[in-house]
Amino acid sequence: MIRTSVLPQSNYLILQEDTIHNSLEWKSKEQECLSFLKSCNCMEEFKQVHTQFIKLGECFSAGSLITACALSEWGSMDYACSIFRQFDHADAFTFNTMIRGYANECNSEAAILLYGEMQERRVQPDNFTYPPLLKACSRQSALKEGIQIHGHVLKHGLQTDLYVQNSLINMYGKCGQIKLSSQVFENMDLRSVASWSAVISSLARFGMWYESLRLLADMTKGGWKADESTLVSVLSSCSHLGVLDFGRCIHGSLLRNMFGLNVIVQTSLVDMYIKCGCLEKGKYIFQQMRKKNHLSYSVMISGLAIHGCTEDALSVFSDMLKEGLVPDETVYVGVLTACSRAGLVQEGWDYFRRMEIEHNIKATLEHYGCMVDLMARVGMLKEAYDLIKSMPIKPNDVVWRCLLSARKLYLDMEITEIVRKNLFQFKPHQAGDYLLLSNIYAQAHMWENVAEMRKKIVDRGLNQTPGFCLVEVQQKVHKFVSQDKSHPQNDALYEMIYQMEWQLRFDGYSADTSQVLHNVDEEEKRQRLRGHSQKLAIAFALIHTHQGSTIRIVRNLCMCSDCHAYTSLVSKIVERTIIVRDQNRFHQFKGGTCSCKNC
Repeated sequence: MIRTSVLPQSNYLILQEDTIHNSLEWKSKEQECLSFLKSCNCMEEFKQVHTQFIKLGECFSAGSLITACALSEWGSMDYACSIFRQFDHADAFTFNTMIRGYANECNSEAAILLYGEMQERRVQPDNFTYPPLLKACSRQSALKEGIQIHGHVLKHGLQTDLYVQNSLINMYGKCGQIKLSSQVFENMDLRSVASWSAVISSLARFGMWYESLRLLADMTKGGWKADESTLVSVLSSCSHLGVLDFGRCIHGSLLRNMFGLNVIVQTSLVDMYIKCGCLEKGKYIFQQMRKKNHLSYSVMISGLAIHGCTEDALSVFSDMLKEGLVPDETVYVGVLTACSRAGLVQEGWDYFRRMEIEHNIKATLEHYGCMVDLMARVGMLKEAYDLIKSMPIKPNDVVWRCLLSARKLYLDMEITEIVRKNLFQFKPHQAGDYLLLSNIYAQAHMWENVAEMRKKIVDRGLNQTPGFCLVEVQQKVHKFVSQDKSHPQNDALYEMIYQMEWQLRFDGYSADTSQVLHNVDEEEKRQRLRGHSQKLAIAFALIHTHQGSTIRIVRNLCMCSDCHAYTSLVSKIVERTIIVRDQNRFHQFKGGTCSCKNC
């Protein structure tokens, strides 16, 4: 017979009451510590609470401690890591928290390495593991790792999780893989606003502006309501395409659906209106902004510069200094650009020195490029070349290209050859460089050199970007390419151009055939000038818009002198304002004159 010892009833009750009392006391202390943890505002307070948790023994909530330390604004990933390393059996929640903390801290490498450790320790990832991990890959443009992680997503059967899919769209988009980003989007059975926003932002970021606008239209037709981030991305597309009407619609949507616009949205609106040729509206929004940052000032200063409003640009810069904001590199690029557009050599040098002496900003290649461009524009070719030689940093292709773009470079073939030799040291070669040299040789009537440059374009298989213009008519963007006669209304367009030329002759217009840089007869040159994309765009707008409305055109190349003279006289005859944004600046034609004053 097995004997058992039985505690007296009274002693058993006392022991049970003590156990319950201790358990309740421990729970009470844990809840108290968790309450203190939530109220922490700095690391010192957190460390005090951590000490109290340690006193409770091994059962304290490690996950809560790591979450507070890793994800709070005042937290420390180093300290969170020290807590994390105390545990041999960390679970998926703890790993996810650490990965998220590293991703938020922009320590992408640490986040990716921790995921590798998670795999080695055979901790099963879940749907909360991959969004911060893919965010880390996108920030570091770690495409190879991102693709591997996508494979793990498929392996663990999480490819249909909405948040994981959105993260994949964003990761591929930020790594420049637009096709893969769109592919994930297209394969989604269920989408959210974040899904649309991620793919639209990716398209806009990599210059697929038509596609981003088209996708926004599809989103709206599908009953989705675009959020703030989506609309800001599309505003960028409107800015590049110069589609003012579309931009106005987005502005209206923001005002209807957002309670107060933050500084990022307001700055995007300023940029959109300025780049769509509506300078006054951009200035008005800028002036109404209660809070401005460096980007706001940079956008305004650069915008005024490309519109030729140099005095206003420098005045805004002065206001920025008075407000107590210290300018950065980007702001000074706008200031030097403003000086360059107006040919203010002395003022440009004053700001250049002030940047280094007063604001301790070391001149970058972009700043030197502005100064080279400034001197080249006023014909100081030798001085511009001397500056390039004296630069403390090695000039890149952009700096040499600034000198190559000088209008009167053909007058100094010695410097032309020096620029050519230095520019072609850089790879890959661009067709535009050969075309620029070809044009310089053509202006100097050096036809053999012209043929040499054009032959190299063909031999090297370089893609030539033809001149084209965009014009917005009835909320649709129409594209016209120089010498292209495939447009459905081609006959009507050329008929309009012929009519305009006939009327312009009475105002002294004569086609400037010197702008046709090909060795062909005069009649062929006049035919080529009629096929310039800007003239086709103006003709289309005159046919399809009502009398008195403003015509807005965006060009991908600089405007030739013939198109400039033609557009100026057309604005007078048809009594229209014609705003053209070319590669360098805005031209506002009104009553036969241009805002650039032929500079």
